[in-house]
Amino acid sequence: QVQLVESGGGLVQPGGSLRLSCAASGFTFSNYAMSWKRQAPGKEREMVAIIPSFGGSTNYASSVKGRFTISRDNAKKMLYLQMNSLKPEDTAVYYCVAHLSTTYWGQGTPVTVSS
Repeated sequence: QVQLVESGGGLVQPGGSLRLSCAASGFTFSNYAMSWKRQAPGKEREMVAIIPSFGGSTNYASSVKGRFTISRDNAKKMLYLQMNSLKPEDTAVYYCVAHLSTTYWGQGTPVTVSS
């Protein structure tokens, strides 16, 4: 079955960096677009970044453009999110999402940006 396991979240000071990872299994990873989404306390889930099946053109939420970078390693079945210049408003649970005919979500990894 499809499994998505995120890691790399934690507590970081404003201006700091974190790299999130997502290990995928149970499907042909290289065939599908992947994305990162997040849910801040008291808010709805929102798309952070999305990457096509073989990389190439990526898209970002305007709030993270220029600070976050999504990437993937199809050979390792891994998805990444490099987050730089973090702000308190980036505090959220971050989810790895696989866009098959059904959308699959990981369990999420919390990111807290605070001094």
